[in-house]
Amino acid sequence: MIKAIINDLPVEVPEGTSILEAARQVQVRIPTLCKHRDLLPTAACGLCIVRNKGGSRLIRACSTPLDNGMEITTHDRDIVEVRRSTLELILSNHPHECLTCGRNGECELQTLAADFNITLEKIKRYVKDVPPDTSTNSIVIDFTKCIKCGRCIQVCQEIQNVWALSFLDRGINTRMAPAGDITLAESPCVQCGQCSAHCPTGAIVEKDDTATVWAGLKNPDKVCVVQIAPSVRVTVGEAFGLPPGTNLTRKLYTALRRLGFEAVFDTNFSADVTIVEEASEFVERFTKRRSALPLITSCCPAWTDFMEKNHYDFIDNFSTAKSPQQMMGVLAKTYYAQKLGIDPARMVMVSIMPCTAKKYELSRTEEMQASGFPDVDVVLTTRELARMLKQSGIDFLKLPDGDSDSILGEYSGAGTIFGATGGVMEAAVRTAYAYGTGRRLESIELEAVRGLKGVKEGSVDIDGQTVRVAVAHGLANVEVVLDRVREARRAGRETPYHFIEVMACPGGCIGGGGQPYGVDDERRRLRMAGLYQDDRDRQIRCSHENPEVIRLYDEFLGKPLAGRAHQLLHTRYTARPLYKR
Repeated sequence: MIKAIINDLPVEVPEGTSILEAARQVQVRIPTLCKHRDLLPTAACGLCIVRNKGGSRLIRACSTPLDNGMEITTHDRDIVEVRRSTLELILSNHPHECLTCGRNGECELQTLAADFNITLEKIKRYVKDVPPDTSTNSIVIDFTKCIKCGRCIQVCQEIQNVWALSFLDRGINTRMAPAGDITLAESPCVQCGQCSAHCPTGAIVEKDDTATVWAGLKNPDKVCVVQIAPSVRVTVGEAFGLPPGTNLTRKLYTALRRLGFEAVFDTNFSADVTIVEEASEFVERFTKRRSALPLITSCCPAWTDFMEKNHYDFIDNFSTAKSPQQMMGVLAKTYYAQKLGIDPARMVMVSIMPCTAKKYELSRTEEMQASGFPDVDVVLTTRELARMLKQSGIDFLKLPDGDSDSILGEYSGAGTIFGATGGVMEAAVRTAYAYGTGRRLESIELEAVRGLKGVKEGSVDIDGQTVRVAVAHGLANVEVVLDRVREARRAGRETPYHFIEVMACPGGCIGGGGQPYGVDDERRRLRMAGLYQDDRDRQIRCSHENPEVIRLYDEFLGKPLAGRAHQLLHTRYTARPLYKR
């Protein structure tokens, strides 16, 4: 342990703790723009300078470990003036577009400029006129707003291992851009949105589709329906000042009806349907086609894109089950439309998702139009939904609780934990055990796959047979799991895992690229806790026990994996290597 003094306050922290983190232990906030808790320090912005008693120079708190006996001053007249000058330099290369920026009111640079009372331009402004990159349907890069902090590059390269973004040129001409100076659509980008989630300014934001949704809601010829993803219920409250993990499911139902949606569905329901299909698929492979193992989950479109580009040797191992988003879309335009006598051509399915990659998923046309129409028409992120609620004048937090539409709305606890890393695996094991044994799993909470460890492993005994499972989140961690499988194949050994879950974003969907800003592991844990509490609060906790799911199969789908269920609920994949070999 290290003992030191920060602003006359004694502090004791583990060896290796940075001055920045140590200061937080004594409630001292040192400003920074380049350091994010998910990322290693780069000391790029220069705002976190502090003074050590007896030292001859200012040091950067983010990258300097606290040492025994240090007496740190984090704020004095000189330090504050240096920080103000640094901010003025950054602002001299930044456009004055706060009122029309997607991060207005949530921009870290804007907040610091206000904190330091920067109201005058003291340095001549120079902003390059560079057009934004709008080449994808998910993410927009506005290069003029980049402050060269490097956060997006770090998360893209080190956490996601995608390498779509990099620094180009040198000196004053240094800039962030897709590697090779190509468009984002041409790059290896999988549109996970982690760059957007970690950017401190409006340089990288989601493509805003709220205007499209407003137009649909106002069109009398359209029937607008909506679905909300599992994780959205425990994150949207952050946009209204509530703690992470606050469950607002039933207020969301009411709010969406007041916005004008004619039906409100819950993606937790289609998550239950996904589990019925995936668990059936796993049991079929485990009992009859062991050579087709491991089975790998496919709910995450960023991971699907990453797999097709980089790990297409695992295509045969991928579950063919569509994501819950797409399943809900096709069921709404077939089963629901038939029951209510609605022409599916008039239906507009809007998804509220935690993820920018869900926007990309709409472009995957392979069997994503089994009803004869696109499964889903528009995707909004959690952030976009929050903006719509604020625009509408709805006093969201004071709304009474509401209900979802009964046909595609009732869900189990297994459906809600989809939003957390390990949740898909846990939900699938609950149902696969029942299908494989005819009995209910005695302890349905699979602790081995919970938490934020990058790779989690566990096993379940099914009538004397051990099922080995693995969970990876954050795409860089996927390489570890897949390489273990490849190594076993090369050596002629049995696969080390029978079932693998992958989520592209750290923490799973609760840490998705479209969630409210400010995500770190502390927020991820709180968001996950909200979902697990919802699971514990549900009377039904296994997907296959959901009475509405049972009725859906009895009345419409038939048996899992067959007939109409296979036609509507399954898809296929195509190898799309980034580079020819």
